[in-house]
Amino acid sequence: MFEGIEFINKEFFWLLLLLPAAILWYILKNKKQTAELKITSLKGFKITNSILPKFKHLLFVLRLLALALIIAAMARPQTVDVSTRTKTTRGIDIVMAIDVSASMLAKDLLPNRLEALKEVAAEFIKDRPNDRIGLVEYAGESYTRTPITSDKSIILNSLKGVRYNTIIEGGTAIGSGLATAVNRLKDSKAKSKVIILLTDGVNNSGFIDPKIASELAVEYGIKVYTIGLGTNGMALSPIRIDPRTGDFEYGRVQVEIDEALLKEIAEVTNGKYFRATNNEKLEEIYAEINKLEKTDIDEFKYYNYQEKFRPLALLAGFLLLLEFLLRATIFRSFV
Repeated sequence: MFEGIEFINKEFFWLLLLLPAAILWYILKNKKQTAELKITSLKGFKITNSILPKFKHLLFVLRLLALALIIAAMARPQTVDVSTRTKTTRGIDIVMAIDVSASMLAKDLLPNRLEALKEVAAEFIKDRPNDRIGLVEYAGESYTRTPITSDKSIILNSLKGVRYNTIIEGGTAIGSGLATAVNRLKDSKAKSKVIILLTDGVNNSGFIDPKIASELAVEYGIKVYTIGLGTNGMALSPIRIDPRTGDFEYGRVQVEIDEALLKEIAEVTNGKYFRATNNEKLEEIYAEINKLEKTDIDEFKYYNYQEKFRPLALLAGFLLLLEFLLRATIFRSFV
């Protein structure tokens, strides 16, 4: 009955304690007003079978209900309809530059580095509904897989298709990957421009020096978060292709990540460097970046109040009127 109803003046409910006191008072008063007459015989008296005297207590019940309704009305019940509207005022443009070299198939993360990254990156994208995101792939060279867009379904479908292939020249061109990402963001009018650069190796390919690319990022006001992906020590990595099957053969390989370079890129661009040595750490890194880069959102709430005390007050008035009419007519001879 009271679902969705809020009482503004709840302190008036303390008055309900008067009801038990009123009931006790009525019982004691009724006993005192009941007279007894002892006679030896009822002969000569006309006996009626009227049931009205038995219902005279109904008058007190009506008054008691009216009092309870008045107290409830004084507590001021009301319903509140809340509608919310959000408005994104300052968005963020993000480009994720992903290393897709053969070493990303190493199995120190499960099932391998690339698939682990894709799973975590997909959740990151889903958590950024108000931002535009783009994808850049790089190995020995780089290219834009998806320009920045606010359509998350396009980004997620494109991310699913990211995989190692032999079309891109082998190697790790960190400078080229970073430069391509900067090129996608340089004309952006967003409040904040961010690149998430991930690699599992050292810069050994490409024609662009990573330091030059980082200077370009600074010039265009782009912040770069760098992630070194791979365990410490040895990792089960691709070492050659079996000529008979065309599949990779795996062996234990020393993990080499140019952390000094990644730290420098992050520091110069006012970003931050992270090291992901396992799946859990990778998830934590993307969660931290998600917290660091918050989109400003204005939320407007509209409240529609509807007072509900009037029906209670009217019903209480009706019960009092009914009690008065019954007392003045039907029960006039018994009260």
